[in-house]
Amino acid sequence: MVKQQCLFGTLLSIKVPGRHFLFPESWRKGVKMTEPNRQSGESEERIIEIEIERLRPFKEHPFQVKDDKEMFLLQESIEKYGILNPLIVRPVPDGYYEIISGHRRKHAAEKLGYRKVPVIIRVLSEDDSILSMVDSNLHRERISYSEKAFAYKLKNDVLKRKSGRKKSQVDHKTPRKRAIEIISEDCGDSPKQVQRYISLTKLIPEMLQKLDDEIISFCPAVEIAALSEKEQKELLVAMEYAQAIPSLSQAQRIRQLSKEKQLSLEKMEEIMCEVKKGEITRVAFTNEQLHKYFPNSYTPAMMKREILTLLKLWKKESWES
Repeated sequence: MVKQQCLFGTLLSIKVPGRHFLFPESWRKGVKMTEPNRQSGESEERIIEIEIERLRPFKEHPFQVKDDKEMFLLQESIEKYGILNPLIVRPVPDGYYEIISGHRRKHAAEKLGYRKVPVIIRVLSEDDSILSMVDSNLHRERISYSEKAFAYKLKNDVLKRKSGRKKSQVDHKTPRKRAIEIISEDCGDSPKQVQRYISLTKLIPEMLQKLDDEIISFCPAVEIAALSEKEQKELLVAMEYAQAIPSLSQAQRIRQLSKEKQLSLEKMEEIMCEVKKGEITRVAFTNEQLHKYFPNSYTPAMMKREILTLLKLWKKESWES
């Protein structure tokens, strides 16, 4: 760290791989110092307040910020108790800060009229900031399939870049774990499941939304992700034509036909029109029957998601207690 003098006083100069930052010495108390405290042996972090307009979202942030029930509860909590956990940010050029953790807290505070929010500033490289952003968000209770998929992919890409760098003499003979294995250990999913999630990033947006809305199940979605963009769009047409959702076996057959270069819209429509076992009788509701129980802004997919959530709670309270 190097000090420089300018019209505005003393500036601190910090260099990290690929970046160079200057900021007033008065802000130093808010920056994480990488040198350990000589007495405690730990790095010291301090909290400062920063204006909201100086915060920028993480450019590859895969986690969605929605004005849903959870956001409403977060706003209530912040209004009552304030922001209990400071945001984690890192300095970027032109005097701004990129949010690593706390996008939802920033959004809730902004809606409540906050002008400043508490933050901890950390000087991190591009790759380290991605790892920190992913790890700090994966602990959330409710994460959509797409959020988890793109988070795993981001972390996998960074770990692969890091493992590809030249080894030091110390670890030259030490075998390194694969990126997939590290993610598995950190996040609890098996290596195979991590690979399945990463494959979901190849779904087109419309198909990914159907997965997040739980219209398509996880395993069929993994099979569909192997199709080309054109084939996925044609599958959507076939699903609309048959008014049906592919089962795992149907998705596997469609994928196999694609692999054999024999897949066509007609064959997909034929497969989707099959009557699945267990669907000879089904429970169905019209939108009109359900809309009186939901706000007018709710789409059918949103109503289905809320109904399934309530049924899960009811099952847990009534059957599993």
